[in-house]
Amino acid sequence: MVGGLAATAIQLSGISHVFESRKARLHALDGIDLAVRENEFVTLVGRSGCGKSTLLRIIAGLLRPTVGDVRVSGRPVTGPRRDVAFMFQRSALLPWRTVLQNVMLPVEILKLDRRTHRRRAEELLALTGLEGFEDRRPDELSGGMQQRVSLCRALVHNPSVLLMDEPFAALDALTREELSLELQRIWSEDRKTIVFVTHSIQEAALLADRIAVMSPRPGRIARLLDVTASRPRSLGITAHSNELDRVSAELHELLFARETAGQADGPAGPHRSVTTDPS
Repeated sequence: MVGGLAATAIQLSGISHVFESRKARLHALDGIDLAVRENEFVTLVGRSGCGKSTLLRIIAGLLRPTVGDVRVSGRPVTGPRRDVAFMFQRSALLPWRTVLQNVMLPVEILKLDRRTHRRRAEELLALTGLEGFEDRRPDELSGGMQQRVSLCRALVHNPSVLLMDEPFAALDALTREELSLELQRIWSEDRKTIVFVTHSIQEAALLADRIAVMSPRPGRIARLLDVTASRPRSLGITAHSNELDRVSAELHELLFARETAGQADGPAGPHRSVTTDPS
């Protein structure tokens, strides 16, 4: 902590990206400036095609931006890093490996101490309700259980940053809400800096400390919203329901208003000027 404020874990400065091929040129992102604090939970929301997943891949070092600078923990991102984990929409588990073997995969790839990380893998499986399933194969698990295994695999080597690209989108509504609550609990016990992409307004409000609302292509940060509701949160009638309702209503306005749906620089009126420095 410096001066009472959390350090910056992720710094995006002037990020623009253009996909080019022989037949087409697609301007995906334009002038993204965003600072994410250490141990902060930030959700990215926006219409399909606005560049949310592209931005996540740039942070992960899986894609180099056309223009701009990306830093994690103050160091430039030039490729995939050990301290950054990525969780995809699909679990992508290896079908021939057991649950425990799938979770241990990053340990093998990074050549880390197997004994130490096996204990951590077993602790994570217990934390996510998968104790007793260590020797099962993925096809013996439900979709929600597979995503729990994927989350354990992303966390087993103790990364400082976790990037999540719509990890619950393919699940039914009840399982999706259950895993959102589970993720909150895990995050409260094992704090990480999380950037979470979602199309769900409810999910964004439920999980985030801050929500970055992206404009249609080329993607820009149209607005940053703070979510001040206390944790743990749920979608039921609770003491923080009014705050979550307020945030959800504001997201609806931003995502469905004519100004945001068009190719404008950002929402019209007083929200046009956007602050992206968390300090």
